[in-house]
Amino acid sequence: MDQCLTQDYNIGKNLRRLRKRANLTQMEVATQLQIMGLPVSREIYAQIETGRHHIKLRVLIGLKEIYNASYEELLELVEK
Repeated sequence: MDQCLTQDYNIGKNLRRLRKRANLTQMEVATQLQIMGLPVSREIYAQIETGRHHIKLRVLIGLKEIYNASYEELLELVEK
């Protein structure tokens, strides 16, 4: 059974900011996640960034690695 985080606030803005900082496209991020064995398409990743798709814990761990970010950076509360 896969575990997902229900977003009580939208961390998508953090993910988008970190992706832009890394100078990556959504497709490049999705491809890197797929290489890690995580079945995330560009469309699903886009939905994660907009808060319309729950993020799996293992995907969050993969994004932490891709973005070379701390969990604090991934989860920090940002203005909506």
